[in-house]
Amino acid sequence: MTSHTESDTRRTAVVTGASSGIGAATARALAAEGFHVYCAARRTERVVELAEEIGGTPVTVDVTSEDSVAALASTVGDRLDVLVNNAGGAFGSAPVAEADAEQWRAMYEVNVIGLMLVTRALLPALKASGAGVICNVGSTAGRIAYEGGAGYTAAKHGTQVVTETLRLELFDQPVRVCEVAPGMVRTDEFSLVRFGGDQDKADAVYAGVREPLVAEDVADAISWVVTRPPHVNIDELVIRPRAQAAQHLVHREFD
Repeated sequence: MTSHTESDTRRTAVVTGASSGIGAATARALAAEGFHVYCAARRTERVVELAEEIGGTPVTVDVTSEDSVAALASTVGDRLDVLVNNAGGAFGSAPVAEADAEQWRAMYEVNVIGLMLVTRALLPALKASGAGVICNVGSTAGRIAYEGGAGYTAAKHGTQVVTETLRLELFDQPVRVCEVAPGMVRTDEFSLVRFGGDQDKADAVYAGVREPLVAEDVADAISWVVTRPPHVNIDELVIRPRAQAAQHLVHREFD
């Protein structure tokens, strides 16, 4: 593992939700670009393993806890080049008439409040770098509504609007504000968590789709966005698999 002293001479990045999926893939991609990565997530064992793999720093953090986020900011220190707000999630797919209020609260807490807490805490360090980048991982769900998705689409619309507002508020500061919004991405956990561990329901999301996006595809896009020259701001990048023309229009092939 790279020591904090050694990391001081390199570009630094924080990736939240780094214990799996897009977050872990992004941490690997940024490490490959020469960044010292703070791998931040709730699951200590996973971020320790990832940090050892890529020479980064593991940080156990709950992005919905102000105290936990403050500890993350203390670990990072006074200067930060890149923040990838990737921590998020979808819980449940019930229609509004049958919605679980706790699931809605949990989605808003992690996708919006957590993003705000981490950004607020690390913004001074991003400004201090002289060319900081905030990249928020949104979703195509933040751009369109669909049946059974109201809680998640509301939360991801929140992610998008917070991103847009932050860009306006920081227009005169040396910090770029970007969003990468993926469509259908097959990861080990996203749909499984959404459907409460029901593997059949999770598999049905991707049934017949020959090549959905994978975590590495999105990580590649995030890496590209945050490594543009300092005067170039990628406001938003929507990335879908070729098979997905729209939220409701997905090409599926069955043998």
